[in-house]
Amino acid sequence: MAVYVYAITAAAHPLRLDGLTGVGDPPEQLRTVDGRSVVAVVSDSPEGLKAKRRDVLAHQTVLERLMADGSVLPLRFGAIAPDDDAVLEVLDERADAYRERLSALDGCVEFHVKASCAEEPLLRDILLESEEARRLNEDIRAGRGGQDLRMTLGELIAAEVQRRHESFAAQTVEALRPAARDISASEPTGEDFVSVSFLVEQARQNDFMTAQKDLADRFGEDFAFRLHGPLPPYSFV
Repeated sequence: MAVYVYAITAAAHPLRLDGLTGVGDPPEQLRTVDGRSVVAVVSDSPEGLKAKRRDVLAHQTVLERLMADGSVLPLRFGAIAPDDDAVLEVLDERADAYRERLSALDGCVEFHVKASCAEEPLLRDILLESEEARRLNEDIRAGRGGQDLRMTLGELIAAEVQRRHESFAAQTVEALRPAARDISASEPTGEDFVSVSFLVEQARQNDFMTAQKDLADRFGEDFAFRLHGPLPPYSFV
């Protein structure tokens, strides 16, 4: 039967699973697959499992209980293996790598930071600060240019927006990196200019959150910073 995998821990982890249940309706019973030095926390996998609120919360609750007692390699919702034997094979094949990651993540949580900048004030600043952009815009407004001039202005502004977004992202990482043990950047989407996960020691959570608030205050009201966490360290497994 297919197996749903929640997390991997060291064999010495307390694994206090009493009172917990897994995903599914009715909820599946939790159990472990024991490798030589690492353990997977699993349950049977319900057919047709989808990311419903109840199941996502059940997954999260299992991870939170495990993280309260020791280092954990959390798997994202929906990790399924063919059977217990397949899980055991992977545990033993990758035991050294799993132990290394468990050590690296010990005592840590993840915070994810995304941020965007309001478009109108950013464009206004570009037109105020770029002599070329301002000249092109004035020519267009005065009717002294056709489509080619509009395209030139559009390309110039797009390039400057990209440059500024990259600068904003670099400033964000530079400001928050000192409070983190590691970082994992992903490609920002939509209007965001940054999307970065930070591995933060639990003892330094307040330091990190204070640094993020100070950063948002420094950037000002034209910027929207969103902080998600503390989370299981998914991005660093």
